[in-house]
Amino acid sequence: MTAVLIIVAGLLGLAATGSAFAKFTKKEDVIKSVTHVGVKNEYIPLLAILEVLGALGLLAGIHSKPLGVAAATGLALYFLGAVAAHLRVKDKVKDFAPALVLFLVAVGTVLLELGRN
Repeated sequence: MTAVLIIVAGLLGLAATGSAFAKFTKKEDVIKSVTHVGVKNEYIPLLAILEVLGALGLLAGIHSKPLGVAAATGLALYFLGAVAAHLRVKDKVKDFAPALVLFLVAVGTVLLELGRN
């Protein structure tokens, strides 16, 4: 596995874990942003669990290319959904820039995973 893949996947995993932690601990600005786009409060823990599972999948992907590809793809779709939710409510780019960046990092991780031996 290349060092670049380990670094990029590691950063993505840390970001997903941090985002999940903010949801689990009900960080006010995160909850406000999530509910603003229409997510009901009872679904917020589920979103956090998906992020944690994605991060764990990236970790497992160090030893299993299919798991790494699946986890990175899942996180890419997760963050694409976040971007789409913000676009649906006509938020400004600054409001969903973190989700957009994480989507792009996740896509990059998928490509790096697919390119490894």
